[in-house]
Amino acid sequence: MELCVALDLSTKEENLALIEKIKAHDVWLKVGLRTYIRDGEDFLKAIKKINPDFKIFLDLKLYDIPNTMADSAESIMGLGVDMFNIHASAGKRAMKTVMQRLAKYDNRPIVLAVTALTSFSEEEFSAVYEKDIASKADQFAKDAMDSGLDGVVCSAFESASIKNITSKSFMTLTPGIRPFGEDAGDQKRVADVAFAKEAKVDFIVVGRPIYQAKDPSDVVSRILAQL
Repeated sequence: MELCVALDLSTKEENLALIEKIKAHDVWLKVGLRTYIRDGEDFLKAIKKINPDFKIFLDLKLYDIPNTMADSAESIMGLGVDMFNIHASAGKRAMKTVMQRLAKYDNRPIVLAVTALTSFSEEEFSAVYEKDIASKADQFAKDAMDSGLDGVVCSAFESASIKNITSKSFMTLTPGIRPFGEDAGDQKRVADVAFAKEAKVDFIVVGRPIYQAKDPSDVVSRILAQL
């Protein structure tokens, strides 16, 4: 299991300061929608200047018509990131189109499909998808695997089931991890590291417990010790 640190701070400067504090650690860095819209490709280059060994997860959750998603995925190839994601609810044709477009590249990034956002409660999710989270996440995971993707984004609570119905090598990445019992904030389905390990999660994403800490490097060290 690997740790992915969410770079969700209010400014580019704050995010870069956080990266400097944790640059000695072997972790992934998650660049989300707000950060990328605000700071763009230059921010990705700045990360690599601090530590070229950092791996970057570009968390943009692409969701559009199949050709536009594939065009966008191909553009992402030029950014030098190591992983990105798309929405499974865009459908199998869209997911397959993305993967077919990327097939010509020798060193494409890991591609994950978002199943159910961890901010959803059961009631909220059902109102949109007319199905419970667990069964729909399973279906999305099957669709993603059939479409040639490498794995899915899900909560830790869906990971074990997804592994069982797909493959042990089919990756799961789980946001909403609270390693030391911190407040859930705007997330609904949160878990700790021990639960994520039991659920065979491949990547855990941790944000606030790290960047709100007085000593982010120490928190990263403590999390890595649990992995």
